Amino acid sequence: ACFPLEEGPLICIHFGLYLVIEASNGVMLIWDKKTTVFIKLSPDYKGKVCGLCGNFDDKANNDFTTRSGLQDNNPLNFGNSWKQSPMCPDVTEEIKPCDLKPHRKSWAEKECSIIQSEVFKICHSKVDPLPYYEACVHDACSCDSGGDCECFCSAVAAYAQECIKAEACVFWRTPDICPIFCDYYNPRNECDWHYEPCGSNITTCRMINNVSTNFTVPLLEGNKFLAT
Repeated sequence: ACFPLEEGPLICIHFGLYLVIEASNGVMLIWDKKTTVFIKLSPDYKGKVCGLCGNFDDKANNDFTTRSGLQDNNPLNFGNSWKQSPMCPDVTEEIKPCDLKPHRKSWAEKECSIIQSEVFKICHSKVDPLPYYEACVHDACSCDSGGDCECFCSAVAAYAQECIKAEACVFWRTPDICPIFCDYYNPRNECDWHYEPCGSNITTCRMINNVSTNFTVPLLEGNKFLAT
């Protein structure tokens, strides 16, 4: 992105499944400590950034703006324009992991079908499951060297997160599917941390100390503040 990174303190908290970092320059990172990172900017940056994540003007139809300022419908041209170094070769064709690793395809389709199943039925009318299912299959085919379950779980969690935003909370994790073991083995009357799929509003250190912040953070899985 094109915004400057000024020096200043970082405000870090662990929030359930996530690590949340709030910088003093109006940038917030939310990491699930696995394969997913959310980048949030304060409203001051609206329309003032550029790059692979778009320009933050709330208009999706101009997100494929190249480094030269032109709009391009071809994702390869768009991505190539933002190469860090001109010495890197251009990507000339889309990589399709399931074609490269066909032995993974049937497994990926079977596991990712949970997104289109009855489990998420309450969300289907609010958030189209097809793009998330296709992304899940793509990611699950990509990972076959020890992180396959993490890729699959992160992909399903991405759809579950959008369902939460649409006020359709889904209890999709089980002891067999992307489990949160602390919730199955810790009695609620004895332990402080328990998994909550619908999450709750984050309370950051800035909020606790009445320091001004412009961030509104989406509800996230897990609702217990662990440390500062």
